Amino acid sequence: AETEQGKGSAPASAAAPAPGSDTYKGWLFKWTNYLKGYQRRWFVLSNGLLSYYRTQAEMAHTCRGTINLATAHIDTEDACNIVLSSGGRTYHLKASTEVERQRWVTALELAKAKAIRMMNDQSDDSGDEEPTSQSDRSEIQGTLKILVSKLDDLSTCNDLIAKHGAALQRSLSELEGLKVPVEGGEKIKAVNERATLFRITSNAMINACRDFLDLAETHSRRWQRALQYEREQRIHLEETIEQLAKQHNSLERAWREAPTLVSTTPSAPTRLHKEEASDEDENTEYFDAMEDSPEFITVTATENTQHRSMSPSCNDVSGKELQPRRQRRTHVPDKPNYSLNLWSIMKNCIGKELSKIPMPVNFNEPLSMLQRLTEDLEYHELLDKAARCDSSLEQMCLVAAFSVSSYSTTVHRTAKPFNPLLGETYELDRQEEFGYRSLCEQVSHHPPAAAHHVISQRGWTLWQEITIASKFRGKYLSIMPLGAIHLQFHSSGNHYVWRKVTSTVHNIIVGKLWIDQSGDIEIVNHRTKETCQLKFSPYSYFSRDVPRKVTGMVADSEGQAHYILSGTWDDKIESAKIIQSSRGGSGSEGKQKTVYQTLSPKLLWKKYPLPENAENMYYFSALALTLNEPEEGVGLTDSRLRPDQKLMEEGRWDEANSEKQRLEEKQRAVRRRREAEASDAVDEGKEYEGYQPLWFHQRRDSVTGETNFVYNGGYWEAKERQDWSMCPNIF
Repeated sequence: AETEQGKGSAPASAAAPAPGSDTYKGWLFKWTNYLKGYQRRWFVLSNGLLSYYRTQAEMAHTCRGTINLATAHIDTEDACNIVLSSGGRTYHLKASTEVERQRWVTALELAKAKAIRMMNDQSDDSGDEEPTSQSDRSEIQGTLKILVSKLDDLSTCNDLIAKHGAALQRSLSELEGLKVPVEGGEKIKAVNERATLFRITSNAMINACRDFLDLAETHSRRWQRALQYEREQRIHLEETIEQLAKQHNSLERAWREAPTLVSTTPSAPTRLHKEEASDEDENTEYFDAMEDSPEFITVTATENTQHRSMSPSCNDVSGKELQPRRQRRTHVPDKPNYSLNLWSIMKNCIGKELSKIPMPVNFNEPLSMLQRLTEDLEYHELLDKAARCDSSLEQMCLVAAFSVSSYSTTVHRTAKPFNPLLGETYELDRQEEFGYRSLCEQVSHHPPAAAHHVISQRGWTLWQEITIASKFRGKYLSIMPLGAIHLQFHSSGNHYVWRKVTSTVHNIIVGKLWIDQSGDIEIVNHRTKETCQLKFSPYSYFSRDVPRKVTGMVADSEGQAHYILSGTWDDKIESAKIIQSSRGGSGSEGKQKTVYQTLSPKLLWKKYPLPENAENMYYFSALALTLNEPEEGVGLTDSRLRPDQKLMEEGRWDEANSEKQRLEEKQRAVRRRREAEASDAVDEGKEYEGYQPLWFHQRRDSVTGETNFVYNGGYWEAKERQDWSMCPNIF
């Protein structure tokens, strides 16, 4: 580590300008995981975002992660450490020297203050872009004014040097004319020679200054022209996009109003068209990938060595048949066939957080974000089976399959869930049928964050806190869930931690909306230090790979691979046990591929087929159809009782929209009241606790070192007593 630090310190100071300038760059050591510890990474601080890369060369194509300083908390642990946390994401960083650490902290604090100012400037949701360009213009004019005044200063200095140089030369000539002793005469001659040299140099500098002046004036004119051209191009592009969206809408309308054509139109192909998906956007964010990327080839072993890749230690008795199932609903009212123009709302929201965009219910599905989070449990039986595994590596395979299964419900779900109100909860009690109870609560509004806790009588507990960061980028929408998912098995104490990948909604303006998942998931068993690396390949029209592909590898604490995982996130995942590995031929970028000989693959998870008529019921799965079903005895803040969501489910969208506005205004009023109380407390010199969730509290996690919300207990006991007096009135 010493040599690495030595290596890292020199370029950091050389590459980084003074803190306070717009960009700050350098090497820092970043904590990656317990296996690899601190790794040297190239960090770039720019426009209020701190991004990191493996190397400087990677800046051109692959960002490994980004943290927004506007919402970040900056902490200093000791002489060389910095801890940055934003939402559910935390970076533990180490500088090579104390001085270097201080430079970074100063740069980060300045960037944070600037980012907050910028965020506050953008926070009004009017969507009117004119003032921004006005301020742009005045900023440019201001910069040009400063340049002009600096050029004037240079010209003045230029004139002064010429004037004083000439005066000095005259004085020396007069001195030479005086009658002085020989020695004095030689001294004066020497001084005169030096003055002549000085004058020649001054003249050269004056000429260089004049050239600089001319060049600067020419360039500033050129920059102004280029800037003007860029602005016109941007306006032209925006107008073109809007025009396209309008044409698309009128085409849709014309198609709907010509029923005779319907019979002759062939059914829409399911394959994505070239124009819909071909461009891999350069802004796609990739998180820290695995050191040894999954450049591997698998070869299935010969007949005589084939047997089950999972030993019988994962007992297949599911326990499902033991309990008679309660009849739950199998449909919701069909979605009304209203014409939607997403562009009319989204065009004013480019670059904004999705949670700050006031959206009508027309773009929603009748479920809240808390209910969507609960849908992660659709394939809970994978965890029941994993709890019965004797082998932790086999258990890891099932945990990996479970982590992928949560994306299977998203493939057609392009509608947006309702943003939960602060304090909203959602319970799913499936103890009788499946042995588990789940509770979610919205614990923060800005940034929006939900805490989730599930306990199963079949041997496992799962908890997570998810903050959704989202950015609308014109043609597509990126949704980045921040925060860790924890899963603990009761009998072994195996404690697994992983994070979700980025979801992208494509074709926001024109074409059929479609969803993709991309990025890497690292699952770590913190008890055994075994890991699983999963890679979700982004969709590419030009790739020969199967769409929505997922590949992965399960390794022991030494990094030795034991299982290969493969499949797709919308259909199935298989595992194959490795019986032999060898170095193969070169892969891309000259890397050697590893050839793994495996037993024949075993199916770990397969997606359930969608219910009949799902395309008219928001593409809900069988579980999703039951989530908003009225249930007796739930908490008064439960999503099922949310009036705008119930009206929307019934197809009464106008009433739902006005009810949604009422609820949001009620929430804003409560927030204003809290802010007033906080300000009064400060004036009186008292402590103000601020908003505290009802069923969860913040705690520092001993495994990840992050601060997150964990379950207090008490909800199911309150349900037993039917005492909801502690619940706030949010609806």
